[in-house]
Amino acid sequence: MRSLFCATLALALVGPGFGAAAQTQAPAAPTPQTPAGASTEPKFPPVDPANFTVASPTKEEVEQFLHTSWGYDENRVWEVYAIQKTAAPGVSKVTIFLAERPNPQVASLSFFVTPDGHHLISQESLLEFGAHPYEANYRVLQQRADGPSQGAAAKQLELVEFADFQCPHCKDAQPIAKRLIQDFPQAHYVFELFPLVSIHPEAFKAAAYGACVAQQGGNDDFFKYADAIFEAQAELEGQGADQALRNAVTASGLDPDKISTCADSAAAKSAVDASMQLGRDLNVDETPTLFIDGRAVPMMGIPYEELKKIVEWQFSLDKNTP
Repeated sequence: MRSLFCATLALALVGPGFGAAAQTQAPAAPTPQTPAGASTEPKFPPVDPANFTVASPTKEEVEQFLHTSWGYDENRVWEVYAIQKTAAPGVSKVTIFLAERPNPQVASLSFFVTPDGHHLISQESLLEFGAHPYEANYRVLQQRADGPSQGAAAKQLELVEFADFQCPHCKDAQPIAKRLIQDFPQAHYVFELFPLVSIHPEAFKAAAYGACVAQQGGNDDFFKYADAIFEAQAELEGQGADQALRNAVTASGLDPDKISTCADSAAAKSAVDASMQLGRDLNVDETPTLFIDGRAVPMMGIPYEELKKIVEWQFSLDKNTP
């Protein structure tokens, strides 16, 4: 499903694979017929030192970035082929070759590194770059991700989900989130409210109800409310929305009249706005988005075992981080 040759570089760099819901980077060449017993190890073109014409980023920095991003996949191999000066002052072009064993076919991908050395540009995406590309997001989330939580109290290892109660994919992702919480009890899981108000008219109100449930009832009641409202998601359309919200509050064990009054308050709306602003500051533009110690990963369209490998890998990198 996520073939090496059907992905954008942006998804390849930050996502778990090379192709979920992405446009083709380059046409796939026919798979060559490999004689029985012959090696299928990818063979990269020779690297010419003349292709490295800038001081920043260094080849070592690019290697570390790729290792952090892709090291969880033992079958993924790459070669930094060129780091070159461009006509734009301070902007460098990085070219890499990559492949996935046992397929011997090799792809070429390029991106541009900004003068500050902290970002890369690939097609229409601006992404974090560097030897520790997710550290800044990691620190922001440790400080500001204060939504309803489960799991460990410590924030050293952190899973943060941005979700919308009216988003069908978010509903589908909740069993994934619960499985992650079960499989990684050492992690601090946070649910951040991120209603997509431009396409889901009841999402903000559902989020405000959720904020009030969390405030008045605590984490356990919030997740009971979340389960109930996701289950009744279809009822959020049209005239049944208010009753669906009240029923979800009742399922949490709280008083729907009190929560309704709270949801209309400036404090509740401010809490939702703050969660949305956190998402915007982290460039969240779709739900559900999961941050693994600052590393953004789409939750849908990914086999669970592969997602689990990414979590294990990122946590292994960060386990000794204060």
